Amino acid sequence: MKVTNEKTENCQAFLTVEMGPDEVEESLERSYYRLAKKTNIPGFRRGKAPRAILERYIGKESLLEDALNSLLPEAYEKAIKEQKIEAFAQPNIEIAQTDPVIFKVAVPLTPTIKLGDYHHIQATPEPVELTEDDVSAAIEKMRHQRATWEPTERPVDFDDLVVLDIESNIEDKPFINQKGAQYQVLHELSFPTPGFAEQLVGMSRNEEKEFKLQFPLDYPRGELAGKEPSFKVRVIEIKHEKLPELNNEFAKEISPDFKSLDLLREKVSTDLRLRAEEKAGIDFEERVIEAVVDMTELDFPPILVEVEVDRLINQQLRRWQMGGKGLEEYLGIINKTEEELRQELHPLATKRVTQSLVLGKIAEEEKFEVSDSEVSAEIENTTKSATENKDELNKFLNTPQAHKSIKQVLITRKTIQRLVEIAKGSDINIKTQKEEQK
Repeated sequence: MKVTNEKTENCQAFLTVEMGPDEVEESLERSYYRLAKKTNIPGFRRGKAPRAILERYIGKESLLEDALNSLLPEAYEKAIKEQKIEAFAQPNIEIAQTDPVIFKVAVPLTPTIKLGDYHHIQATPEPVELTEDDVSAAIEKMRHQRATWEPTERPVDFDDLVVLDIESNIEDKPFINQKGAQYQVLHELSFPTPGFAEQLVGMSRNEEKEFKLQFPLDYPRGELAGKEPSFKVRVIEIKHEKLPELNNEFAKEISPDFKSLDLLREKVSTDLRLRAEEKAGIDFEERVIEAVVDMTELDFPPILVEVEVDRLINQQLRRWQMGGKGLEEYLGIINKTEEELRQELHPLATKRVTQSLVLGKIAEEEKFEVSDSEVSAEIENTTKSATENKDELNKFLNTPQAHKSIKQVLITRKTIQRLVEIAKGSDINIKTQKEEQK
């Protein structure tokens, strides 16, 4: 085996490895014995067919592919050991040619991180502002949630709920055909097509109407973009929204604890402020982290971003697979190729990898540790807040892999808290108090 270290850049070592004929032949022979034992070849018992017969039956390419699948990982390990390279993540291996066998490897190296003077970062949290209009808007939303729909004889208006018979076609093919469909007439609603809701406004009960609409050229569903469906609709029923009166009785309907509308407003105000403060806190943390990242010199292998992109895609798929949908169907729905989706997620993945590496380096500098008791407390809190399958969740959280993940989360949490304290100036005050106590 001959190994050539071509270059090192972008936190990667690029190697070219040429395998010796004897090494390849030895791997081919191992593959022959392995495949012969599980391949049914007419006229031979399993494992007894000569290699030449097996090659003719499955193809020389298949035998070589199997041999390389086991040979390349072994050769890679020998190559980086010979070059005294410590890989940080899984490599990218590409076969350049098969006669002789030559493959190229991009070996991810340990990221280089040079932190800036994060001990002196300064930032001021944005003040939380909550107005009476915000409280009124939240209560108005509650009214809409508890509204009733009552029939009306007037023509259709925006925000009404109508019952329709719909017939429609696109290029002489059925599009949407439904009897008694319920549809709320909302401004600029793009379903089933942009402009559909506007066509219904002014129609009376039992009135029929025919019209055509066109999907925009940039419509998210590519198979519909630019096409012109024709519609025939008949209004069966028109209902308008009747909101409950805003009084003490309404407050009691929300909860028996609210004896008056004033108590409801007070509770809504408190909840809105808590949510606003939580969001402001998260936004402030993000600003502080970005400030630290901006002052850090960082280089890491690109494969880390690709791995994070894979994780983000799997995260999106898990939401869709509840309905049995896979990647191809998901890509069809969002009208993107896999490459387009990966490119779209690339900036977010890069940001997450960058922040993770920087926070990890700070945690290392600060020597943060997490005790077993802290892990147990986190598991207990997580299990308590779960609404279902608590026993299964608890069992999973008590696996070694989950413990390792929880420790990492807690260390990251401590790191962010330290940075926030520094940015606010409270970290300096804490240090000063400790020094005075000494």
